[in-house]
Amino acid sequence: MAEPIITIENLCYQYALTSKLALDHINLEIGAGEYVAVMGACGAGKTSLCLSLNGIIPHMMVGGMEGQVVVAGQDTGKMTVRELARTVGMVFDNPEFQLSQITVREEIALGLENTGVPRNEMLRRIEEVLGIVGLVGFEDRSPLALSGGQQQRLAIAAALAMYPQVLVLDEPTSNLDPIGKEEVFAVAARLNRERGMTIVIVEHEVEVMATYASRIVVLNDGQIALNGPPRQVLRQVNTLEQIGARSPQVTELAYLLEQRGHTVSEYPVTLDQALTLIPL
Repeated sequence: MAEPIITIENLCYQYALTSKLALDHINLEIGAGEYVAVMGACGAGKTSLCLSLNGIIPHMMVGGMEGQVVVAGQDTGKMTVRELARTVGMVFDNPEFQLSQITVREEIALGLENTGVPRNEMLRRIEEVLGIVGLVGFEDRSPLALSGGQQQRLAIAAALAMYPQVLVLDEPTSNLDPIGKEEVFAVAARLNRERGMTIVIVEHEVEVMATYASRIVVLNDGQIALNGPPRQVLRQVNTLEQIGARSPQVTELAYLLEQRGHTVSEYPVTLDQALTLIPL
């Protein structure tokens, strides 16, 4: 693993008026340039983990936190969310909740204005990030007139304009059709591959994460249940099923074949691997 850009030590968090920890003694390092998928059942702590990376937890949520989260050398407990926006870009599941301006250009400019970026630099960055997400020519379009996939790409562009080192995407495709999902996955993969950006994504599309992610972290009841490369984590079919997650269909197929007496040298996690490993 590369030098850690994210270090989480003994992180515990409990929301006010709740009886259990949302995050329960989380210890995790993420290297610069990694593509890490976070999985788990509803209520496992995935969103809470994401919110701890840009300071929304503990600064903008009512609750109690113990432990430490350090991102690019910055202790999130001591920095403001505004300051951390330069380091951690955040994209949520519903882009409409993040879009508030009249035009695409103004949407991207909003964060830059709030941090005092000069006008000429602002215009240059807007043009740059629109090119990255494939929205050149949409500058004067209303964000509400875009498709779901385009809106999510705009939310990513607004985050990228701040030049973050880490991009966090919390279920970014949950409200999108297949075309919109592919648009978002393609942008995240290209940012990771071509720019070396660290990607942390909460996603239920396990087949896609098996292809793109360099590591998968599975949460269960606020704790890390599994942590490792996709082929190591996703082959644990029984464990994933017990905690409300799942393996790719080709992995489940290999597991069932093995249970019925067939010899499977290794569990595949992608279709290409299945064509090589599963006896036909």
